[in-house]
Amino acid sequence: MLFNKKMTVLFMLVALVLAGIAASKPPKSTHKNLKVLPKNISHDDLDKIMDEWKAALGVRCNFCHAPRKDDPRKMDFASDDKPEKEIARDMVRMTTKLNKKYFHYKQSDSSSVAPVSCMTCHHGKEHPENGAPAKK
Repeated sequence: MLFNKKMTVLFMLVALVLAGIAASKPPKSTHKNLKVLPKNISHDDLDKIMDEWKAALGVRCNFCHAPRKDDPRKMDFASDDKPEKEIARDMVRMTTKLNKKYFHYKQSDSSSVAPVSCMTCHHGKEHPENGAPAKK
């Protein structure tokens, strides 16, 4: 009888330790096909970045993201079917390179403000204007 109680207590302790270890591991990212953003980005941070990009281009999610094949009313965020998504990635790479090379911008420095962003050229429009400013 005493042996059973000891085994039960030992089993419970092992179960608690294993549960603690499992709870302490960071959750796996559910985001798929991230190529320029960190793979371990939080859902909230990803939403914040997407909202900034949407505002800078004056667009909605479907500008870069294709609809799901099984339900066209929903987005397939992992899909690369739309060329705008790769163009957006190229633009992110370009601005990151510019900021690092010319402005010594470091993405990890939260107090730093990137001098070049989507808004720098787009000003809330899908495509940046190519012409010279109008003369006054």
